Amino acid sequence: MSLALPHAIADYFAISNGADIANVKHCFTADAVVRDEGKTHEGHAAIEAWQRAAQAAFDYSVEPVQFLTEDHRVTVISNVVGNFPGSPIVLKHAFGLVGDKISTLEII
Repeated sequence: MSLALPHAIADYFAISNGADIANVKHCFTADAVVRDEGKTHEGHAAIEAWQRAAQAAFDYSVEPVQFLTEDHRVTVISNVVGNFPGSPIVLKHAFGLVGDKISTLEII
């Protein structure tokens, strides 16, 4: 399914699905904060390292299937399939946007 996601969020999912991880600087603010699996990653370098570690640990794909927009917050429901325990799973990605970039991301 193809959704009309904001550009920065579409770029984030492209990175999650194997696009060049160095492109995080194009979709996240310099001081962005990501919360995933009980850990916090702040800034481009930390977010890039988090993505690299996830992609090194598992082969997976993320398919956004639904989203809801409220003010500067976009919540995306995604199907995630891969070689990790519990696959497949449905995850909620809650994005905070500032301008055209992601300032916060919480994955639940």
